Amino acid sequence: MDSEVLRWFQQVADGVTVTEVADLAMLSQPAVSRALARLEDEVGTPLLQRSGRGLRLTQAGAAFKRHVDTAMHELDDGLAAVDQLLDPDQGTVTVSFQLSLGTWLVPHVVRRFRLDHPHVRFRLLQAQDALGSSLVARGRVDMELTSRRASETDVTWQPLFSERLFLAVPPGHRLAQLEEVSLGEATGQDFVMMRPEWQLRSLSDDLCRAAGFTPEVVFESDDLSTVQAFVAAGLGVAILPAMDANPDAPMPGAPWLVRLTDEGAGREIGLAWSPARRLLPAAERFRAFVLAQHFPSH
Repeated sequence: MDSEVLRWFQQVADGVTVTEVADLAMLSQPAVSRALARLEDEVGTPLLQRSGRGLRLTQAGAAFKRHVDTAMHELDDGLAAVDQLLDPDQGTVTVSFQLSLGTWLVPHVVRRFRLDHPHVRFRLLQAQDALGSSLVARGRVDMELTSRRASETDVTWQPLFSERLFLAVPPGHRLAQLEEVSLGEATGQDFVMMRPEWQLRSLSDDLCRAAGFTPEVVFESDDLSTVQAFVAAGLGVAILPAMDANPDAPMPGAPWLVRLTDEGAGREIGLAWSPARRLLPAAERFRAFVLAQHFPSH
């Protein structure tokens, strides 16, 4: 059924004359009358009947009108929702991010973006290295803030800044008062690490190997905050990103972070998206905003 004809039916049922409907639609009165007759043919029964100089609903027309009102209301809501999506100042942006970036980078860029675009909404998902594939490639998110370069050919990854890695040690540890240290100084220490399927674990293993030792791993976890807590409790040391905008001022109860001087003791953080998927305007605006930022090395 033609939605425009359904709207004409609504108007006539609500007391507007066919002539007035035709004037509003900039059509002839016979054209509107024929369209209403075709609607009755589609429904299979008369919906309107002559009453004096106007038309009124038949019993079937009254029953049909209730459902037309509901359907047209839903249609209008759907059209409004699409308009909102297409409005770069009101759409929704879906972003995934590595867990270690959720405490500082993600809130930082979202807050700055919303200063100029306060009505844009964000749906934020934590990404796990262990998944082995990008949420961007699977179409679940518009873009991803991550250090992991996707293996999928339809995903583009552009670096934003370099992030240092630190040796996390318990408060009072002999290395805690140093500003920087080579990883070889941690030879013989117990290590708390992420599980082997995580990218940070692979990087940590490579750094220890380059420093000339195999770490004694006493605890493994899938959660960086748990690793931090175990180190703070004195259960070992760990190789971690700062997970905070100010790594030189640890929060109470957190481990001390000592900068690693080893070559390769860092990772690049970048933005991933799929050029094969057309981003809606708000998401495209946010992507351009992030790529235009000047992030200091963290």
